[in-house]
Amino acid sequence: MSPPTDLYETLSSLLNPLALSGRHRSTSEISDGLKRIRRIVLTEGIPEVPGKPSLRPKIWKLMLRVDNLNAEDYLRWVSMGPSSDSHKIKNDTFRTLATDTQFKGKVKEDMLIRLLEAFVWKITTSEMEDEGQPFKYVQGMNVLSAPFLYAMPSQLEAFACFSTFIENGCPLYVQPSLKGVHEGLKLLDKCLEIVDQELYDKLSSKNLKAEIYAFPSVMTLCACTPPLEEVLKLWDFLLAFGLHLNVLCVIAQLLLMRQELMDSPSPMKILRTFPPLDARPIIGITVALVKDIPEDLYRELVNHPFLS
Repeated sequence: MSPPTDLYETLSSLLNPLALSGRHRSTSEISDGLKRIRRIVLTEGIPEVPGKPSLRPKIWKLMLRVDNLNAEDYLRWVSMGPSSDSHKIKNDTFRTLATDTQFKGKVKEDMLIRLLEAFVWKITTSEMEDEGQPFKYVQGMNVLSAPFLYAMPSQLEAFACFSTFIENGCPLYVQPSLKGVHEGLKLLDKCLEIVDQELYDKLSSKNLKAEIYAFPSVMTLCACTPPLEEVLKLWDFLLAFGLHLNVLCVIAQLLLMRQELMDSPSPMKILRTFPPLDARPIIGITVALVKDIPEDLYRELVNHPFLS
């Protein structure tokens, strides 16, 4: 493993705007740069170096392809005040990551409300509604917005990343019916049956389908499981390689507590609260699981957050 300072410098040079999109760079060189960044995220993680700004905001914006920040539009949506979903939003924001003191210290409730209200105005006043796009505020969006507000240097950047993430990454997760989430839960059951028949049978014998124990983890891409610092590391991986992999990340967490689940007469007692997130082993197991999933099922997994 490279020292954090060396890794930081390597990533910084790869993230230099000229390195990724300069006039003298060919498409293949830009593609190689992205591959190297993804490889570092996978094998080493994003280094934190004391006294240096975090590289996470740049990497997340790059992976989400957010390069245009429209402050004028954002300020207009913010100025429109409470939306038609205002009561739902305020019902959720006060309890967002409520036990995380680090998060509460940095992200105030009014920041969450402002971002979510602006997003509702965006989707109700833009051409998206005319196109019949299935977005609206749903419970869980508050938790999905939290990592962006925590990690990004400005609320404008958090809003741009969150909007892109929802609209392009997992639009079916925020349909009124939560269609993508329910599909993800069905796929979790199918994948678990393939990768660990014995554990699947044990949970099934107790009528424990993913819908019962994994709904929050699938809906929020594991952001509901503390600590937030580990959620950010897991999201580094998901944003670099695909949000669909979260389903396998949930299975990885089951495998990390497999023995306990197999030995327990009441596994739901264990599943009611997942153990604290530990991103590196979860990522390692997830990558190994990918190889076990049949091609047609993996295609379904890839498509489920955004393709009906």
